[in-house]
Amino acid sequence: MQKLSVMDMNRLSVEDFRRSPKTPLIVVLDNVRSLHNVGSVLRTADAFRLQEVLLCGITACPPQPEIHKTALGAEDSVAWRHLDSTLEAVQQLRSDGYTVLAVEQAAGSVSLERLTLRSDGRYALVLGHEVRGVDQAVVDACDGCIEIPQFVTKHSLNVSVAAGLVIWDFFKQLGIPQ
Repeated sequence: MQKLSVMDMNRLSVEDFRRSPKTPLIVVLDNVRSLHNVGSVLRTADAFRLQEVLLCGITACPPQPEIHKTALGAEDSVAWRHLDSTLEAVQQLRSDGYTVLAVEQAAGSVSLERLTLRSDGRYALVLGHEVRGVDQAVVDACDGCIEIPQFVTKHSLNVSVAAGLVIWDFFKQLGIPQ
């Protein structure tokens, strides 16, 4: 089996990416400390053609060498913006008609494998700080919580890994509008 070259993959240019239809999903990072995690989430957002990434609170913004190291240029293709308050971002998204879900272990959360999305829905996912998770006030402002099932001792995933798992599940259900 021969690996594909970059030329074989027919990648979109940054300009074509920006003009292309997007998966109706926004990712909100709530006070994520690691610049490598920010870059990784941007790269995953590029891979699944997400609408936007909101970098909130202390979450760092490009340009930063540590973000670029993991984003590999996705910081240039993916729409992103910084907002001071995650809570205000969630409130605005909800008023704009998005269903906002925190990725968090919480009473009453829906396990990811049981989540069913509306094909015509617009969604936002909130992922939180590497140690404290999503702020409780933000959780309270969301429409609900999604929990990734785990069956070992840690019951914890790196925020960029969690983002990748949940984004992939949303992409499988929503896809890119044609």
